[in-house]
Amino acid sequence: MMMTFDELNLNKQLLNALADLHFTHPTTIQRKSYSVVMSGRDIVGIAQTGTGKTLSYLLPSLRQWEFSKVTVPRILIMVPTRELVVQVVETAKELSKYMSVKTVGVYGGGNINMQMAALEEGADIVVGTPGRVYDLTVKGSLKTKSIKRLVIDEVDEMLGLGFKHQLMDIMRLLPQRRQNLMFSATLTDDVEVLINDFFNNPEKIEAAPAGSPLENITQTAYKVPNFYTKINLLELLLRTDATMSKVLVFAGTKKMADDIFEIISRKFTGTIGVIHSGKTQPNRFDTVAKFQDGSYRVLIATDIIARGLDIAEVSHVINFDVPDVPESYIHRIGRTGRADQKGQAITFVTKAETTYKTAIEQLMKKRIKLLPNPEGLIISTELTAAETPKTEIGKVLGKARAPQEERAFHQKAEKNMKENFHLTRDMKHRLKYGKPKKKKPKK
Repeated sequence: MMMTFDELNLNKQLLNALADLHFTHPTTIQRKSYSVVMSGRDIVGIAQTGTGKTLSYLLPSLRQWEFSKVTVPRILIMVPTRELVVQVVETAKELSKYMSVKTVGVYGGGNINMQMAALEEGADIVVGTPGRVYDLTVKGSLKTKSIKRLVIDEVDEMLGLGFKHQLMDIMRLLPQRRQNLMFSATLTDDVEVLINDFFNNPEKIEAAPAGSPLENITQTAYKVPNFYTKINLLELLLRTDATMSKVLVFAGTKKMADDIFEIISRKFTGTIGVIHSGKTQPNRFDTVAKFQDGSYRVLIATDIIARGLDIAEVSHVINFDVPDVPESYIHRIGRTGRADQKGQAITFVTKAETTYKTAIEQLMKKRIKLLPNPEGLIISTELTAAETPKTEIGKVLGKARAPQEERAFHQKAEKNMKENFHLTRDMKHRLKYGKPKKKKPKK
């Protein structure tokens, strides 16, 4: 018998909000962390993307909420991306719709003056990216003296994005008497350093071992030779597989994402979007919204955005390239197969990417099934600049000289032929008169 939210000792306001959201059963991380958060202990939660971490810290935080006329931040939540800021703020507002709680989101790329004004009007919960949180704290707009609970979500991704020193600086600025909640998919050395330096005997809660694939995701792969064959395969699958209703395509770089979009969008006009850190914030929000509501069938995204997307009912995740960090693969495929639904994860693998696939399989302790290429797939011979074999060293340093026996020979015109031969005066006389020149006797 599955536990329901009624068994978590939630108040009526939260239960009503959960009912409005049609949430009935807590996930593993929500169930395991609830009582520990309520106890006031520090927590290190190990759970993949898509396991319900947001509610695992919001529900107990809102359950313990005490109304105050002074709206200074008492809870600070830090996440790695702007998209995740927006989604956590939205979730907090939905859960607190029957309560008097004000949540404000701050992030880089947004108008800092507007965010400062919003904080000036008062905020109970602040959700932000580390860079913007630090800037607003230093400016004095974000008051930290009343922070009682710090939440750091997707901490391994933050550290991977280079936020280590900003995180440490922020934690030093916060009151020492506070509760720390940290959630991460993996426990890296840098994560361990933060725990040892700033946490007080935290309890470790593990929803699923790092690297374990979600059971309701079917994982398959195709072996293809190059980029343009991958393009042909993507087009073929989208054209022939009607079950691909909501497809998230991951690319390793911004350029790759743009290149895929430029080619594929010609074939599927108006149904494909692309999102990465190089896009403007309004464009990113608009693109995600169109993918959410079904206007876009396909969304092409980079790994940096992967942690900031909480999109329901993604039918397929396609790894256009194989990530060189195995954990990134876990984060990617975790965008499908959510909320007890089935999901499909498909990976395109070139010969050069085979070692990455092997590393992923070793991490998961599970093989990714290799499928035969579908009928009708056109194998391209065109190569990108990155795939083109590098020029030989001799040709890089200078024009290579062919071996003597292989060099072409061209006969010169007679008028251009020269003899490197010097005629003496005696030889000239012999040629002219047919006999050597006689020497005159000395007088």
